[in-house]
Amino acid sequence: MASDSKDIAGPAQEKLKLKLYSYWQSNCSQRVIIVLNLKGLDYEYKAVDLLKGDQFDLEFEKLNPIGYVPVLVDGDAVVGDSYAIVLYLEDKYPQHPLLPKDLKKKALNLQVASIVCSSIQPFHNLLIQKFMETKFNADEKLKLVQHHVEKGLSALEKLLKDVPGKYATGDEVLLADVFLAPQLNFAVTWLGIDTTQYPRLARADVAYNELPAFQAALPERQPDYPSSS
Repeated sequence: MASDSKDIAGPAQEKLKLKLYSYWQSNCSQRVIIVLNLKGLDYEYKAVDLLKGDQFDLEFEKLNPIGYVPVLVDGDAVVGDSYAIVLYLEDKYPQHPLLPKDLKKKALNLQVASIVCSSIQPFHNLLIQKFMETKFNADEKLKLVQHHVEKGLSALEKLLKDVPGKYATGDEVLLADVFLAPQLNFAVTWLGIDTTQYPRLARADVAYNELPAFQAALPERQPDYPSSS
């Protein structure tokens, strides 16, 4: 469960609570929020406005020198990068395990997460987006990003097409789902990609809509989501 920093009662309580430095539109942050929700962990949401350049603040750079969100602070442990954060939470907080004991299934979950992180998500990165804006017009940039995201989703569809179950790798919510769900949301919401061309992924996406832990992690549910007023 997330709370804004203004909800913290005092220094003693603040020390006991996990802190997540995040930005509402970051699907990397969304992965971590899903895990925090699944594991029932209370945390303080610390908004980092990437459009205003909060990530270049000297205090934030002390937490993560590369200047990316998310960053998790757990007592004296400071962890940047969503993959590292998720694995840290998995090791420290064993409730709702995300990695199965079966080695083949575990490897499959790690593979899905890695494909999302290394082959698809980089095209969402704000720095990459800004660089592409110097080389392409808006339509060209969109088509380029769509192409690479669709290439990654096609690979995931082939990888998972024969795997039974309602979620990515079966009937349990595991690591692959944590990484896949935000990616599918971004593909549909921001890129206008038709996910019906990926029936196995689309089936899992429908199942994610029924999970409170996933729904509470959606961008529009975050404290720093822009107000329409």
